[in-house]
Amino acid sequence: MVGYLAWAEPKRGQRSIRLEERHILRMRFLQAEIVKSPHGAILSRRVLAAGKRLRKRGVTQVVLPEDFPFQEQLSKCGLRPVSTLSLRRCLAADWVRGALESKGQPVAGARVAVAAAALTGEAVRTVTELCLRHRYVLLDLPYGGEELCRQLRREYGVSLLLGPSKDQLEGAEALVLFDPRVDLSLKNPVALRLYDEKQALPSLSLPPSLEEALPEGADRGQLLAVLREAGMLKREQIALGS
Repeated sequence: MVGYLAWAEPKRGQRSIRLEERHILRMRFLQAEIVKSPHGAILSRRVLAAGKRLRKRGVTQVVLPEDFPFQEQLSKCGLRPVSTLSLRRCLAADWVRGALESKGQPVAGARVAVAAAALTGEAVRTVTELCLRHRYVLLDLPYGGEELCRQLRREYGVSLLLGPSKDQLEGAEALVLFDPRVDLSLKNPVALRLYDEKQALPSLSLPPSLEEALPEGADRGQLLAVLREAGMLKREQIALGS
């Protein structure tokens, strides 16, 4: 079961930590509700105690509150935040388009570069979606891209360059990285680091009926990521923008 941390306002006679099951879009979570305190040391101890109780119940990953400052305490208990990497990668093509538009860059005619250490299914999907939306796509892979390029050119007649130079990568209007690249400056107008959960996600929205079912205060990227991975959300139900 996935854990869910939530803050609670202090009330007289209330326990500082309360564990209970809750359902969000039909997915079951084990929620640890922690009463807030103005004293950081007290709050830190409560988070640590809540983490231990969650771990004892078999939880290993948790959805955290927004701007949560106590991840170190949870890691001591063997808990980790829900990963958003899969969500970032499935949204990459939409993210590129939204970021280009927000910076006043051309979209259809933009040069979009994709660099990855391996040709994974996520990379194939992203490159395919980008080729259908942008006139020029550059693909930088150490191996394995030839067949993909032939297939996309044959099926869609797209302009896809395999093995671009460093100057071509840095000259692209958008750069999409699946893995770190220390040789690139990342000064492109748009640079998405799909391996880096510290890069802020764009604003994400759901259809109104689903929005109403989401609790307030949770890290939105983590919550949507785990709901999507559990099959409670479909990719097409997640849109960029509020």
